Amino acid sequence: MNINDEVKADDSGEKVSSASFITKLKQMKEKSSEHRFLKYLYTPLGLFVFLPILLFSFYQIVWASPRYESRTQMIVQQPDGMSTLDPSMALLTGLGGTPVNTDTQIVQAYIFSNDMLQYLDSSLAIREHFESNDVDMFSRLYSWQSKESFSQFYNSMVDVAIDEKSSVITVKVQAFSSEFSTLLASEIATKAEWYINDISHQLANAQLKFVKQEHLSVEERLVKAQTDLLTFQQKYNLLNPEDEGKALAQIAYGIEAQIAAKNTELTTLRAVMSDEAPQVINIENQIKAFQEQLLFEKNRLTQQSEGLNESDLSVSQVLARFSDLKIELELAIKGFASSTISMEKSRVEAYRQLKYLILIETPTEPEDNLYPKVIYNITLLSVILFLLYGVARIIFSTFNELK
Repeated sequence: MNINDEVKADDSGEKVSSASFITKLKQMKEKSSEHRFLKYLYTPLGLFVFLPILLFSFYQIVWASPRYESRTQMIVQQPDGMSTLDPSMALLTGLGGTPVNTDTQIVQAYIFSNDMLQYLDSSLAIREHFESNDVDMFSRLYSWQSKESFSQFYNSMVDVAIDEKSSVITVKVQAFSSEFSTLLASEIATKAEWYINDISHQLANAQLKFVKQEHLSVEERLVKAQTDLLTFQQKYNLLNPEDEGKALAQIAYGIEAQIAAKNTELTTLRAVMSDEAPQVINIENQIKAFQEQLLFEKNRLTQQSEGLNESDLSVSQVLARFSDLKIELELAIKGFASSTISMEKSRVEAYRQLKYLILIETPTEPEDNLYPKVIYNITLLSVILFLLYGVARIIFSTFNELK
């Protein structure tokens, strides 16, 4: 080996030793940094702030199950009403309708109702979906949880917002798969539409039933009035008691005129004859007969005739009773005519008051999971933890100073 080879060997050895030294140096730095990190992690700031943030970040980024949100929009509509219905009939039947805001609140309440939840569970088995083993343990629903917990979990996965100006109902539904969220939103919209249409038809039928019952009562009143009048006419063999009363009155007036004429003739005869004269006696007998006939006719008009039952009436009483029955019949006819018109208008108006739930936007099928909001959740937790840590340090420092 010559001198040059020895020099080269020395140089290579120095290079190897320097490289190993640098490697050892790096390892020592890494170990020291790890020790510093662990040492820093065991501080209050690390234990109560950074460690929870790291664990929560790992859960949000790696472990948390994605949730997809489907959205649908709907609105309650009805035809224009109250244009053909009498105001009095509208107040009577309650056909004024309910405000649109009330209808939207009814839809919202029904979506969150137990009936809706039971229907969705029976048709889509949503509890089985929420209890899936593929979902992380913090996001899923467990089989041992109660119905109340199931209802609360369902309410947390569904959001209903109502625009007060346009009355548009926006329904947002979350699920652990895109297809199921779309299917769930579609089923909720379909069931809500059926519910609104069903209660609308029930109210319309109830209103029509009430109006028909009122019309039947008016019709029964008319039939009764006609029957009473016909029975009264048949009982007294009268076609028109008013005409018969007028005829009897004319007979009485005629007899009174004849009596007056006979009295005048009697006065004239007595001026030239004695009271025992046959002509005077004949005129007196005629006057007496006319007076008896007049008394009989007046009794027929004002009193019951002899030999009649107590239930039989005099002509004046018959006339008064007939007038009452006739007035009752006329009122019944007018009421029946008015009720018929109102019933037809109410029938049209009841159907015009029907409400329909119309879909503005069909349920969307999401491609990306909207939840969990990783950045927002981690940032929010970090801010809260730093604030709590700062408050705790201030309280602790104040307590030490007071010592």
